Amino acid sequence: MVRLEDLQIFVLAADLGSFSAAAREMDITPAVASAALKRLEQTLGVRLFVRTTRSLRLTPEGLRYQEYARSALTTLATGQQQLNQDKQRIDGNIVLSMPSDLGRNLLLPWLDSFQQQHPALSLHLRISDRLVDLYRQPVDVALRYGEPQDSSLVARALVPENRRVLCASPAYFARHGQPLHPDELKQHNCLRMILGQTLHDRWQFKRDDEAHHVAVSGNRISDDGELVRRWALAGHGLAYKSRLDIWDDLKTGRLIPALTDYKGEATPLYLVTAHRQLLSPAVNALGAWLQSHLQNYLNLSEPRTQSTLAPSADSKGP
Repeated sequence: MVRLEDLQIFVLAADLGSFSAAAREMDITPAVASAALKRLEQTLGVRLFVRTTRSLRLTPEGLRYQEYARSALTTLATGQQQLNQDKQRIDGNIVLSMPSDLGRNLLLPWLDSFQQQHPALSLHLRISDRLVDLYRQPVDVALRYGEPQDSSLVARALVPENRRVLCASPAYFARHGQPLHPDELKQHNCLRMILGQTLHDRWQFKRDDEAHHVAVSGNRISDDGELVRRWALAGHGLAYKSRLDIWDDLKTGRLIPALTDYKGEATPLYLVTAHRQLLSPAVNALGAWLQSHLQNYLNLSEPRTQSTLAPSADSKGP
């Protein structure tokens, strides 16, 4: 079996006319180069070089073999280059799961632009607030809010600083006033979500390192984040939504943030997959694309606040 390294040394020695020069080029000793040439000659059963103290020249057999050796090395180098290009090619299929409100109302135009830049890529989208089982369902990658509970998942933080924002429509606050303390939420109609299989009815807030956990109630529950946002816009109650989901509504004043002296519950956005092998060039490029657009989206401007609304002094139901 001919060794690749022996072929490389043979071609270099033939081109440079010296074992020593070939050895320096490959960063090996002349003795190692000489041994490689002897091993190649033994494998082929012919002499490739005529050696003298002053010169090194190819034999007729060496001249003929040089053409094939050079061609073999060129073919192998071309194959390696092609494989490297394939590793960076953005094509194939990605099955992507994402939350409903975020996916429908924010990400879809960005995904369209990404595909326009990479027309060989096929996206299969699953839009739902139910958590998919990345091990059992045919999903390559998912966008999820919150720290991954399964440590075996491979996760990339896209918006690590994202938090929930307590908000309602101007009409709701005009009728019922704004809460000034988390405990006042017990007097308000709170629009609750089912996250995974759990009803999210304990809302967390933090101020001056003091945590507040409030058990909330209300007359509307959904497992769809977009529906909860629509209820809030229609004035049916208070929502506790991801800042990403309601950023445009806050900027335009369609929704008004409340308890702004408190930090809302941390809900970072992650790109999650079951195996590192699924982090293809296409998935990595998509993650970088979304991360850049999300950060730019949040940095465009600060949302409005409305301090003229009366605080909740005698809050009533919806």
